[in-house]
Amino acid sequence: MALGSGEADAASFTAVRLASGAIMLAIIAASLGKTKKTIQSGHWASAFFLFLYAIAFSFAYLGLTAGTGALILFGSVQITMVTAALVKGERPGTLEWAGLIAAVGGLVYLVLPGLSSPPLISSLLMAAAGAAWGFYTLRGKGSEDPIADTAGNFLRSVPMIAVVAAVMWPQMQITGWGFVLAVLSGALASGLGYTVWYAAIRFHTPTRTAVLQLAVPVLVAVLGIAMLGETATLRLGIAGALILGGIGMTSLRRGSKAKRRC
Repeated sequence: MALGSGEADAASFTAVRLASGAIMLAIIAASLGKTKKTIQSGHWASAFFLFLYAIAFSFAYLGLTAGTGALILFGSVQITMVTAALVKGERPGTLEWAGLIAAVGGLVYLVLPGLSSPPLISSLLMAAAGAAWGFYTLRGKGSEDPIADTAGNFLRSVPMIAVVAAVMWPQMQITGWGFVLAVLSGALASGLGYTVWYAAIRFHTPTRTAVLQLAVPVLVAVLGIAMLGETATLRLGIAGALILGGIGMTSLRRGSKAKRRC
């Protein structure tokens, strides 16, 4: 809504998004008595991947359609996380591979009608955003305090986006509504959402974590129908079944392992 309608430029949107996320998480950490721990938590490398994801994502969507951007983003996330898992010695089973293929196939089928020939620079930026998000997710698997770690990462990302804002200051412009949208994106969807994500991923393998994220386009489509009056289509139903079925297959292997241990 902010970038597509011109309510904010990419740099302004990202700056407000990261800053508001940092403020929200700092307030939550302070209310829980974790201010000192927050300052010590987080990692500069994780903060860099968070910053890279946010800034590349914003600039990429200035030149991409929603469908094309989603396919490049999620495809890049899958490649990054599955490759990292294989390098670390994880060997997904047949069901996990089948689930990954089914879920990715469902994503392609879902966005295929909206695909257009994308600009090279925008495509590379979105691929970089996907890789950065994949690495950010992988680094969060060992988090023992998701609130402190996420708050620390957001706080460390603020100086990075401040440098970009200083360089691009003459071109930056944002409306009041664009500012509100950026705050909502940063404080709620990013700050709180990424905290929950860090808390959840410690219980899943990198491959399963990669596949789980493919539920996002389905959830967005369903919410679009429920809240924005968008039309439910047969394509959405088939794609949703493929994606959710793929997620289910990756989870079945975990369930069978748990039963064998019992």
